[in-house]
Amino acid sequence: MQPRQVLSADQIQLSAFDFWGRPLEEREGAFKTLRDERPISFFKEPDVPGLTTGPGYWSLTRHADVLHVSRNPELFSSARGGVNVIDQPPEFGEFFGSMIVMDDPRHARLRRIVSRGFTPGMLRQVEANVEKAADTIIDDVIDKGSCDFVTDIAAALPLKIICDMMGIAKSDFRFVFDRTNIILGAGDPEYVPDPLSVIPALLQAGSELSNLAADLARFRREKPTDDLTSAMIHAEVDGERLTDAEVGSFFVLLVAAGNETTRNAISHGMKALCDYPDQKKLWMSNFERYAPTAVEEIVRWASPVIHFRRTATRDTEISGQPIREG
Repeated sequence: MQPRQVLSADQIQLSAFDFWGRPLEEREGAFKTLRDERPISFFKEPDVPGLTTGPGYWSLTRHADVLHVSRNPELFSSARGGVNVIDQPPEFGEFFGSMIVMDDPRHARLRRIVSRGFTPGMLRQVEANVEKAADTIIDDVIDKGSCDFVTDIAAALPLKIICDMMGIAKSDFRFVFDRTNIILGAGDPEYVPDPLSVIPALLQAGSELSNLAADLARFRREKPTDDLTSAMIHAEVDGERLTDAEVGSFFVLLVAAGNETTRNAISHGMKALCDYPDQKKLWMSNFERYAPTAVEEIVRWASPVIHFRRTATRDTEISGQPIREG
């Protein structure tokens, strides 16, 4: 794919929904223009019903600048306002984000406790479960003879893996799938028809998923099994353990962020292989040889997360561009 630079730097509006509806080649061309001419550009925030439009944001389009911000969390905070462009309403904090909207020391504490749950034995079990889930989902599609790839494979696989890993009952899979779609597709009228209902719908879906996991955590404290929920709630660092609410918030993070990113990467990967059959043929010629780099390239190509916000904690500069606090 060759980027097509059909927009001037002045015409590029990253907050405009119609920009993201342009062909991929034109969007790639727009970012090339920004990297070449205005690598640090200021934009107005999008208008979202029910939310207050903020003061705007700087967009970093060069790798070195993104790396600089990512490596200086004391100067560029994840906790102030959340990780989306528009400020996260305070009531969202109870259900959404978990460790991705935290700075140290809260982030380090939660990460240490959660990491205790990912023992070598647990990781081996997860790997086996991934292979089993993939086999089952593909077999079901083969039996049916056709499928909607996004719904039946790309969405089903990560959701099943996460639910199995956490110990969610199979009878609750559909419930989790539906609530997750509301969180991921809140701007899509298929999931939330009324734009003014987006915030209440998000809060309700987040609350219901968090409560499901918190209830499971309380049950696993008394009757632990070999699932990740049991491992996490019994993990202890410096005398501290996860609260039920923290388990709930972490589960929402897993089924939303972990689900969406994997779903998008798998979907984009399949489309790329269909669009470029020579690459598919190359991969199939020696699967084991090309799989590691193919997976990395699909994630790079798909970019399942297209932006991540940080907020300046004081006046500073990035590559000579002054950036005000906030």
